Amino acid sequence: MPNITTRHLLAIALLGLSAGSRAETAPPSNVLSLAASASVDVAKDTLSVVFAATREGADAGLVQTQLKQALDAALAEARKAAKPGQVEVQTGNFSLYPRYGQKGTPSGWQGSAEMVVEGRDLQGIAQLTGRISSMTIARVSYGLSRETREKAEAEATAQAIGRFRARADSMTRLFGYSGYTLREVQVSGGDAPRFPPVPMARAMAAAAPADESLPVEAGKAAVTVNVSGSVVMK
Repeated sequence: MPNITTRHLLAIALLGLSAGSRAETAPPSNVLSLAASASVDVAKDTLSVVFAATREGADAGLVQTQLKQALDAALAEARKAAKPGQVEVQTGNFSLYPRYGQKGTPSGWQGSAEMVVEGRDLQGIAQLTGRISSMTIARVSYGLSRETREKAEAEATAQAIGRFRARADSMTRLFGYSGYTLREVQVSGGDAPRFPPVPMARAMAAAAPADESLPVEAGKAAVTVNVSGSVVMK
């Protein structure tokens, strides 16, 4: 009978551990990768309007005072319409910087100030824009409230998962297997505008009379949820 030394036993044990490790890390066979998605169209229910004022002059202090006066007047009018969750008012960027002439020397000062009004009361915000005369409309955007987004995402998620499961069942049977187990899955989502924004919003707003409210047409957004992953066919 051959003499088995301690060294031989250690080598055999290491070989066994190596084989077991390879068996544990080896990927399972019959893995099928799948993806499915679902979209839900929903009307946008929030409006955000950014008002802006620009001033310029030779004196920095005077320019700053003029900007502050324009902002204060706009805020005073906007606060009259403010309602929690419906019409929210906040200040935006406020900047003051020197202007330079052709020779690179300072020739004066220029500054800008912003005020943001946003919320779910689209008509109320639209009417407010017609009452603000010290600032002009710089940007207009529409979006989804948290409640609307969550409801649409829940609906799209249920649809996407249902499609993923149906696809997994169908593909599994087409490959000749009777069932499957879920191996891994990822769920992601987002929303995109159904209609592109109007690039002329600034010019149109600046040319409009101060007593006219902003025309409102929010459009829709498509809330999409993607489900991807893999299953093990059995």
